[in-house]
Amino acid sequence: MTTTSSPSGGRRSGAAQHLTPVEAEQLAFSPAVTSATSKARKRLLPFLMLMFVIAFIDRSNIEFAEESLEIHAGLGAAAYAFGAGLFFIGYAVFEVPSNLIMHRVGARWWMARIMVTWGIVAGLFMFTTGPVMFYVLRFLLGVAEAGFFPGVILYLTYWFPRRTRGQATALFYLGLPIANMVGGPLSGGLLELDGALGLHGYQWMFMLEGALAVVVGVIAVFALTDRPARARWLTEEERTALEGVLAAEAETKEQAKKLSWWKALLTPRVLYFALIYLTIQVAVYGLTFFLPTQVADIAGREVGFLVGLLVAIPWLCALIANLFVGRWADRRAAYRSTATFMLVLSGIGLAASAFLSQPVLAMAALCLAAVGFVSAQPIFWNIPTGYLSGAAMASGVGLINGLGNLGGFIAPNLRAWMVTTFDSEAAGLVMLAVAPFVGALLVAGPALFERRDRRAKA
Repeated sequence: MTTTSSPSGGRRSGAAQHLTPVEAEQLAFSPAVTSATSKARKRLLPFLMLMFVIAFIDRSNIEFAEESLEIHAGLGAAAYAFGAGLFFIGYAVFEVPSNLIMHRVGARWWMARIMVTWGIVAGLFMFTTGPVMFYVLRFLLGVAEAGFFPGVILYLTYWFPRRTRGQATALFYLGLPIANMVGGPLSGGLLELDGALGLHGYQWMFMLEGALAVVVGVIAVFALTDRPARARWLTEEERTALEGVLAAEAETKEQAKKLSWWKALLTPRVLYFALIYLTIQVAVYGLTFFLPTQVADIAGREVGFLVGLLVAIPWLCALIANLFVGRWADRRAAYRSTATFMLVLSGIGLAASAFLSQPVLAMAALCLAAVGFVSAQPIFWNIPTGYLSGAAMASGVGLINGLGNLGGFIAPNLRAWMVTTFDSEAAGLVMLAVAPFVGALLVAGPALFERRDRRAKA
């Protein structure tokens, strides 16, 4: 049996690369592949989820420090919104090169590098003395974290065939609601250490949450495995079968349309995917960055531990929904229709939260918004990863995530502008609610590309 090298990990069976699509489909449901993916879920996904939790806490914990930074660092509402969004500029610029490097050197060391550097930068926020320093650190935090999320999306394609990847991605995405469930009480509680050892509460928050990222980054070197071929915790049969299915899927995609990494960056379909993801992120960050203050207004309390607990409620609902939605989409291979439905739910929730004054109903609307955009995201990623392969997938996923996450820059600034212009918090939420509705319309768009491809082949 001949073998060929695979990027970032071991050897692949040459025979496995010549499986027909039918043989690959049959092998994907074989006991060996089922056992291998089950082991991968149990071994890799909990740690990847932990990394996501810490990443999201470190990028969004400024929402809890907004009032403190205004008092102690002189940040006004506009400066806060601008700085919050600057993270995504640095993030977008370095996404593609980071993902290409990970594709070559492997996930273990590159993920560890990302976590350690972002943890250091996250901790430096405790020394913020004014708007300029805040802007610089937010930009550097984006640069440090660039490549983490698209790196994980790419990494999952190394381990899970497409028909099981939706559920695996959904499990990874549980890190988003968990981060907000854990991060709310954690960040709110750390703020209450105000005055301990002469430090402000927000300084304790930035220091300890940044240190946690550094520690987990070091552990990542030992917890992650680059590819199935290097997994000693799989049997030889499991490694061969899983690598065979994954290689056959990649070969099928390359036969349909082979792209170099740089051509993928200019492909209209990839740019279209980025536009869809942009609309989703506008909804995500438009709500996330302002949720504590919004919940505090609903509850009539100051931001602190209790508000942190209330902030966790929408994310708990999103976590529960995400456990089922990814599995539903995988079983029916209904990725577009499911993502469309969830985005519509998110838009309805955001719009309703702008006008409901009764606390229980307002919280219910926020829960609906969180359920919608949290569940839509992992399902969405199964669409572009089903089209790209190899280095083109590394660059394409990086570009989609990088450009899409510019929604994190647009959302807080757009919301702040709407609130200032119309002197109404409701105006800001209504504007954000438009984004997931537009996203729902765009999700059906890739079908247009497929029809064009079929006509070209006819």
